Amino acid sequence: MISWYNIIVIFLFGLVSIFVNIEGRSISQFLNQESQGTKWAVLVAGSNGWDNYRHQADVCHAYQLLKNGGLKDENIIVFMYDDIAHNRENPRPGVIINNPHGNDVYKGVPKDYVGEDVNALNFYNVILANKSGIVGGTGKVLNSGPNDHIFIYYTDHGGPGIVAMPSGELVYANDLVNVLKKKHASGTYDRLVFYLEACESGSMFDGLLPEGLDIYVMTASEPNEDSWATYCGEGTPEEPCLVQCSPPEFQGVCLGDLYSISWMEDSDIQDRTADSVQGQYSRWKIRFMFFILRPKVANRTAANITHGSYGSHVTEYGDIVVSFDSLAAYMGENFKNHSHDSVDAKSFSTSSSRNVDQHSTELFYLFAKHRKAPEGSNEKYEALVKLNEVKSQRSQVDYNVKHLGELLFDVEKGNEVLNSVRPARQPLVDNWDCLKSYVKIFEAHCGRLTTYGRRHVRGIANICNAGITNEKMVAMSAQACSS
Repeated sequence: MISWYNIIVIFLFGLVSIFVNIEGRSISQFLNQESQGTKWAVLVAGSNGWDNYRHQADVCHAYQLLKNGGLKDENIIVFMYDDIAHNRENPRPGVIINNPHGNDVYKGVPKDYVGEDVNALNFYNVILANKSGIVGGTGKVLNSGPNDHIFIYYTDHGGPGIVAMPSGELVYANDLVNVLKKKHASGTYDRLVFYLEACESGSMFDGLLPEGLDIYVMTASEPNEDSWATYCGEGTPEEPCLVQCSPPEFQGVCLGDLYSISWMEDSDIQDRTADSVQGQYSRWKIRFMFFILRPKVANRTAANITHGSYGSHVTEYGDIVVSFDSLAAYMGENFKNHSHDSVDAKSFSTSSSRNVDQHSTELFYLFAKHRKAPEGSNEKYEALVKLNEVKSQRSQVDYNVKHLGELLFDVEKGNEVLNSVRPARQPLVDNWDCLKSYVKIFEAHCGRLTTYGRRHVRGIANICNAGITNEKMVAMSAQACSS
């Protein structure tokens, strides 16, 4: 979270903004007084499967936005499983879109790391420019220099203290922050901006990312909050699409994520040389402090909450002073005829289409698949079987974790201990090795945690925080999941 130091910086920047305009120079001129190093980007879609369409659509859109902004392919590193464009379920073979009326964002996207090469170790080694540690892929790494600006965008499923990868181990918060610390210690960048889209994404940095690394992070949600998918399926009288529905052939999938399409559609329509990263975060212009001028990412993402629908609270971490750099310093400039998925400002100023929390997108997909299958067909029967199987798995993991808590802390306190949330600026867990070990113990006895099941990582972290021994965790996990 942002400290009092950063709050003071906001106030001072407001004064500077006023001074700059008094002196006859525009704020855009002030924003553009930045180092002229190379712009680098790392784009990561950490999932696979047709029901996760949106993550790769987000990354492809981000690539087109940066490419149009003048970044070179040699400086953009893309991680995506690449199983969507040519998926047998894709109604538009070879094409990926990121909003209902968007153009193809897949064409031209580099295939740096695909399939099994999309994993945590390759991700870490790319950031650290450790080419010898890369397995597979093109071998492209973040070979940045001391004057360079870096933009990292990661979109995926998450859980408390984790984000997923389609292969290999999870990305744990402490490992990611340690990699960023190492990158800073190497002296190979000037400033770094990191956007993270995932459930509980704030938990990846809260209480872990120190100030002074010249890193600014924006997350889609707070540490204990879901993020949301958008442009999902068809509307109903009960749940209408607030602006526009997905094309009918895309029933059951979401074309984008709410936070992700918010920052990208904003970047498509704003003058990136005149607008700052901080300006994208908030609808408030800092120099006016109290006047709403135009919609921004944080407000669009949260608007669904205030209007009685769904959304999350975009959150900031790290060095807020970095966020006063122009968007162009990381994303390049806007150019005419650039649109791949841009929308007009009026569309951006309102709520998005139908939204689904990321933990529920699998069920959303399966419900739609069952609904649209012909009556009496094998396809309808198989969809129903799969739907019931997933619902049963969810109920089972919920029961297993609840039972484990009761065995460890008794019936009265188990649920309270497992679901307790630590105060802001305090990391999820004190001992990350304990958390990693206990997750593996639980999975050994109770089955691998699915995208849905990973929401229970907070409970396992709280077991570590309570000082439960390894021996007791093994014994009680075996007992909890044997009944």
